[in-house]
This record gives sequence, structure tokens and C-alpha cells, in this order.
Amino acid sequence: MTLIKDSLYSQPLGQVNAFAFDDHVANVFPDMIQRSVPGYQTMITAIGLLAGRFAKPNSVCYDLGCSLGAASFSMRQNIAVKNCHIVAVDNSQAMLTRFESLLTQEKTPIKLQCADIRDVKIENASMVVLNFTLQFLPIEDRAELLAKIYDGLLPDGALIISEKLAFEDSRQHELQIDLHHEFKKSQGYSDLEISQKRTALENVLIPETFATHQHRLKSVGFSSAELWFQYFNFASFIALK
Repeated sequence: MTLIKDSLYSQPLGQVNAFAFDDHVANVFPDMIQRSVPGYQTMITAIGLLAGRFAKPNSVCYDLGCSLGAASFSMRQNIAVKNCHIVAVDNSQAMLTRFESLLTQEKTPIKLQCADIRDVKIENASMVVLNFTLQFLPIEDRAELLAKIYDGLLPDGALIISEKLAFEDSRQHELQIDLHHEFKKSQGYSDLEISQKRTALENVLIPETFATHQHRLKSVGFSSAELWFQYFNFASFIALK
């Protein structure tokens, strides 16, 4: 894939529209995500390693909110068991069209589905991934989705969630936001780009504290939910059935 530089917010916009995973975003998404999310590639690599550990024969691994398929491809690279396939779901046809253009035939097939992840039936799952996906759902819908995932996981199955975090302590919260902005500046984004992107994501991406995530996961049945990676206000955690 040719990497196209993200310059969507590089010029002053008279009105900053709400962020959407449309054709414009899909076109620059690989560059956008790498330069916007600290530790992104580390998380993608680890998702593959986790799939190698949790994927079971004759089961399904789900990538919910798959975008261009980075997590799906990482899982496929590491799954060694027989008769396991990946179901990659996204509600953005623009994302899935580009994902499909990258697909090749492999031992572990990837099946694409254009749908709202809240409407997808989860069944016979050995592993489910929500890689920066849950944060885009209304808070009131999150527990129901997680309960559905829990019910669809096989015994000892795993749910991997990566999220932007909020912090209870206001000083920590502002510090982590400032550090994230410094990271983005180090990746070549201007103050204007950072400001306009933040406006676009306001009321679209709603972060929560890790404690809130952990409590919700346990309330729907997960026996354990622990943080395995954090870089400023971006983190990933593993919930075990």
C-alpha cells in the first residue's frame, strides 16, 4: 500500500465537521493512525502474538471495527491452528473497500462484513479484538456489546481492547493530553492540525478511565481484565473469560 500523508486538517477550515471514517480518512488512514496513536504498531504486533496464543481450531477470531485490517492481518500472520478464520467487521464501506484490495488468499481466511458491530452475532469465538473501536460507541451501548462478546466467546477466550483513556485526576488528565499533543508534534503535525482534529473528534470519540472499563468488563462476566500496554493516554488491555 502506498502511504499517503495525512494533511486533512493542515489548512484552516471554516467549519470543522464531526470526524467520520469516510473516503478522505480511509485514503490517509495508515499515516494518520501511526502518527496519531503512540505505540500503535506495538499494539498491532502484540495482537498477532495474542492470536497465536488464543486462537483455537475450528473457531473464529473477530476484528470489530477493523478499518483497513491491520489487526486482522497481524492475527492471520500468527494463527497456526487448523480451521480457524477471521471475521473483520466495519460500518465504513470506504475502509472495507481498501481492506479488500489488500486481501490475498491465505491459510487463515479473512471474511469481511460491512455492518454495525452492535448488530453482529458473535459465536464460537476464541478471540475478539476491539482496537480503538469501543470509544466511538455511545457509552450507554458499550456494556450490551461487551456482554454479547462475552456470551460468544469460548471458555478461556480473550477480548483485546485498545482505547484512548481519560483520567480521574484532572492534573493527570491534562498532562496526558499535553503529552499526546507533543507526540503528534514530534510526528510532524502542526498546532492547527492538532486543534482541528481535536474539534472534529469532540463528542465522537468519548474516552473513559481504565477503572471504568475494568468494572464494566467484570460486570458482564469477564473473570479478569488487566492493562498490558500504555503509552501516555493510549492503552490496551486483555479481558479473559
